[in-house]
Amino acid sequence: MELAGALRRDAELIVDTCMSVVSGDVVTIVTDDAHAREADALAAVALERGAFPVVMNNEAQVRRALKDTRFPMAPPRNLHQAMVNSDEIIIITNLEWANRFAHVSAVKESCAHNARIASVEEGMGTWDLTEDDIQAATQRARDAIRMLQGATRCRVTSPAGTDVTVSIEGRPALEVTPIKERGQMMGPVPMWAEVAFAAVEDQTNGRIVVDGVMLGIGLPGQVTTPIRWTLDGGRVVAVEGGSEAQRLREVIRGVENADVIGEFAFGTSTKSPFGSPSEKGRLGTVHFALGDNHNAYPGGKNVCPLHLDGVCLNATLQILDTGAYILKDGRWAL
Repeated sequence: MELAGALRRDAELIVDTCMSVVSGDVVTIVTDDAHAREADALAAVALERGAFPVVMNNEAQVRRALKDTRFPMAPPRNLHQAMVNSDEIIIITNLEWANRFAHVSAVKESCAHNARIASVEEGMGTWDLTEDDIQAATQRARDAIRMLQGATRCRVTSPAGTDVTVSIEGRPALEVTPIKERGQMMGPVPMWAEVAFAAVEDQTNGRIVVDGVMLGIGLPGQVTTPIRWTLDGGRVVAVEGGSEAQRLREVIRGVENADVIGEFAFGTSTKSPFGSPSEKGRLGTVHFALGDNHNAYPGGKNVCPLHLDGVCLNATLQILDTGAYILKDGRWAL
């Protein structure tokens, strides 16, 4: 494949900077029909570096899972085996599907086998991004992790009405940043950066108002009407709002442990775009997820086939142990 211009630039950013592919590496690239051209570009650059790339088109599973949230996310056996036997795994598919795929056991096993693994954000060939941008987002994440060391409780508020406390006691921070290390948890690259925790499962209380993206209910962008979650003892006891809230109620109804707040996280990137799953990595946002946290997050105990993220915009994030702020009204406070 002949590569030139912006597509080559961005493919090289993924292969060289984010994934650190070198000669001899075995690289599995998972794609779908809509991203086949970008997958081929990544494979071409990896081949130039002396690696052994294989492109696996997973269109059938992606399409079925996006149509039905309860369709199994676990990969077929052939893809599972390819992943756990790879040095690098690059997933360039529909980004919402990739976000949900991050919580399957094959990803956890690949990390345990010391692979680098990441999903690729939309728009390859159009990114306005430098390595300095990546380094700045990573540094903000690391600064926040240091500030949160030993903390037990945080409070999140937002103009839309979020006012919730969450416990992270005994739960190590998960750094999800664009330069992937071996064994590091899967996350999107190259614009995304976040700090995430497995929320202590029975300790989240208050109200979460999702006014950004809400994954798992078929939305192309942000919610049109905010979705209000009422929390008591770590579980959602009410989901209120408009038709999108109704859709969320339908998705989680009858799914064991889908009403548990499994994740608490916040973005540190100034480049992640709003209105897509990438918004979760944007500085100024905090997101919470319903459902599973045992596969992806250190210390997580909630087992569930779903992991559904909702974003709070222009958030304020305070560490209650010390009174220090990480975010104030959507702005970085460190």
